[in-house]
Amino acid sequence: MAAKIKKGDTVVVLTGRDKGKSGEVIKMMPEDNKALVRGINMVRRHQKQTQTQEAGIVAKEAPIHVSNIALADPKDGKATRVGFKVQEDGTKVRVAKRSGDLIDG
Repeated sequence: MAAKIKKGDTVVVLTGRDKGKSGEVIKMMPEDNKALVRGINMVRRHQKQTQTQEAGIVAKEAPIHVSNIALADPKDGKATRVGFKVQEDGTKVRVAKRSGDLIDG
């Protein structure tokens, strides 16, 4: 099955404390159905000191379930569903259902 959301996509948060915010997908975790989105679902964690990092409390992104995010429409940036279309040359591309625009390619 082709992935509806991929690394590098801009997504909009549908539910939770970051509802309405958008960000870029840093990492997809398909086995857990989760995604890491830049600047979304920030949590504060206590960090032990290592050779490279200082000790203290650091803020970092926590994974968010893919059901709580939607792809941002390339035309207006609002949340859209994803469809698939096979082009004349046989390549399969993602299409925004809201505007009909191609997402990739």
